Amino acid sequence: MTLPENTAADRTFQVDLRGLVDLLSHHLYSSPRVYLRELLQNAVDALTARHALEPAAPADAFGIRLYADGAVVRVEDDGVGLTEADVHTFLATIGRSSKRAEKIAEQRGDFIGQFGIGLLSCFLVADEIHVLSRSARTPDAPAVEWRGRGDGSYTVHVLPASARPRPGTTVTLTPRADAGEWTRPAQVHALARHFGSLLRHPVTFDDGTGGPGAPVNPEAAPWARTYPTPGARSRALAAYGEEVFGFRPLDTIELDLPAVGLKGIACVLPETVPAGRSHGHRVHVKGMLLSEQAEEILPEWAFFVRCVVDAESLRPTASRESLYEDDTLAAVRDALAERLRAWIARAAASDPDLLNRFLQAHHLAVKSLAVHDDEILRMLLPWLPFETTDGHTTLDEFARTHRTVLVTSSVEEFRQVAAIASAAGLGVVNGGYTYDRELVHRLPEIRSEVTVADLDPATLTAHLDPVDRETELAAAAYLAQARDALAVFDCDVALRTFQPASAPALLVDSREARHERTRSQLAREQEGGLWGDILGALRQEAPRAQLILNQLNPLVRTAVAIDEPELARTSAEALYGQAALLSRRPLRPAESSLINRSFLDLLAHALRKDS
Repeated sequence: MTLPENTAADRTFQVDLRGLVDLLSHHLYSSPRVYLRELLQNAVDALTARHALEPAAPADAFGIRLYADGAVVRVEDDGVGLTEADVHTFLATIGRSSKRAEKIAEQRGDFIGQFGIGLLSCFLVADEIHVLSRSARTPDAPAVEWRGRGDGSYTVHVLPASARPRPGTTVTLTPRADAGEWTRPAQVHALARHFGSLLRHPVTFDDGTGGPGAPVNPEAAPWARTYPTPGARSRALAAYGEEVFGFRPLDTIELDLPAVGLKGIACVLPETVPAGRSHGHRVHVKGMLLSEQAEEILPEWAFFVRCVVDAESLRPTASRESLYEDDTLAAVRDALAERLRAWIARAAASDPDLLNRFLQAHHLAVKSLAVHDDEILRMLLPWLPFETTDGHTTLDEFARTHRTVLVTSSVEEFRQVAAIASAAGLGVVNGGYTYDRELVHRLPEIRSEVTVADLDPATLTAHLDPVDRETELAAAAYLAQARDALAVFDCDVALRTFQPASAPALLVDSREARHERTRSQLAREQEGGLWGDILGALRQEAPRAQLILNQLNPLVRTAVAIDEPELARTSAEALYGQAALLSRRPLRPAESSLINRSFLDLLAHALRKDS
């Protein structure tokens, strides 16, 4: 028969099941081990549906039994079971789940799985899946047998009810030879414990040796148990956190969000978290382990805790190994963040020792929080440690000594001036670390009697004592030669007296000044070109660096008396190089060359003098 013109026939997609399984194994699931989680999940959802049919049944009336002896892996449940129609509809149609049926659509929130592809994960370890099921919806329902194979074929047989005396479902796998790593009895038991330790239905494991079945989840979650005293509860939660994460928590924070059915604990890390290292959180959904690396459950600043939680209303992604980013997850993240803020506030108000130990380990996390949280800022800013000219101390202690607090814009600027500023009685805070400068500038909001200002070269040099006129005149020739020698670095030279006397020179040079000089130099080199015109339009009067020689230092007093021009230039270059090294800022190639050359010239001069 010929189709009429401009008509098309509907066709059905052909599914390459082996290709789909390969896609699942390499892109959807992180490891073949998830096959057991998917089987457990299907069993739990079947039990949930069974309890909906028989709400008066005790909570432990129905359970899950695992069996693995090395030859087969079997998962049996007392759940709602499947009819023959269910088998044809749901097991033979990829992507369709019985949880999608309209008759239980209103109960979707009661089920872990939502995507209907979990059974395919069994093909990661076996070539055939055998399902034997009997529905609990009708008392005299027959048993139904379904065999699905990795090549995409399947068979269905209706069996007498005696083939499965009780309602429920049994899934049996015959593992492939290359899947032994995931299907050995000990491994199956370990995976069951890993994924199902917090499941609310009883789960047992049998290794085929004839002994009694071992309980997989013998106890409820620790936060769901009752304890004789609050102290016993705290100790039990801390012990559970240590068992899960491998460290003894500095403290444990109970988490309880009834609106989404979330319970759990946050364990405060006892040590500083290295920069760049992120710690994921252990998230269960309805008791089933979803992920051990769920970073999205908390905001980024909360890297001082690791959480283990069990939630009812969070949505898993298709792989069920992470959380779906939606409004519910965002609200949970905000609520958990508020619980952590409350814990910090409680420690600040009632447990100074705990707060001190916490801040010693996690001051960076608290600083990042204080930048955006005014309440935490008011509570904790005075107690946060900073690097200052008085050493590492809190702002509260520092402000008692220095009513005017100066703050540098970079670490290298602080290192340039720290010793000199301390000797001059100036209170300087290193503002070069993340968040520090911004937070120090907010100190007057907490301590109104304190003034905060940025440290600039003029502030520092104003506190250095000038030399007398006769000394200045005597050193004039040397200073002129030194300025000429250092002109290539846009550096002026001055003579002052300051403490400590052991410091021969101080190089005062800000990062902004160096950047401006670099831009000016590039503009000169590119003069006439488009890039040169752009840099020229940005150019400002380039500030100069300043090498301040210390008249109190014996070496400087000797140097300014040198009457040999070449030796004077070399000594000035050596003093500049030494001051640049002490500043700990990155050296330019010309500065590195100058340091090497001046050292060799001074060595040659000393050798000539000796000979």
